[in-house]
Amino acid sequence: MKELAVVITEMINQFHDAFISICGLLGIQLTDKEMHFWVIGIFGIFFFAVTHAVFTWLSKWSLTALSFIYTVTIIIVIVFAIEIQQKVTGRGNMEFLDATEGLKGFLVFFVIFLLLKMLLRLIRYFFSGGAVSKGNGNTRSRK
Repeated sequence: MKELAVVITEMINQFHDAFISICGLLGIQLTDKEMHFWVIGIFGIFFFAVTHAVFTWLSKWSLTALSFIYTVTIIIVIVFAIEIQQKVTGRGNMEFLDATEGLKGFLVFFVIFLLLKMLLRLIRYFFSGGAVSKGNGNTRSRK
């Protein structure tokens, strides 16, 4: 975990130095706060556009997939926050394997959730004579 944090920090530092050099060559003087404004702003809007396009496509296919992606993102943030907190406070060891085991735990429980969801759909399918709706169980059409 410590090695990963060092690698990420080094990559960020290299980008930071390159960005400052490019701005210097162009005669642009930015404070650190202004640089963060532009870099994170541009990266954020690009990432939003890609995410929005993917989520729009996924929403037509599966709401479960959207929920999974959101949950995994939050779980990753929480797992790494816990590992960083352990390093800062000295309560536990900051290890990459701890983070991966936590994520693996979520994935195992998610697979169990999917299996139960599929089992429930199969049960509904057999007891409804083969007509299973994706909604709330109603097979009548609305006017």
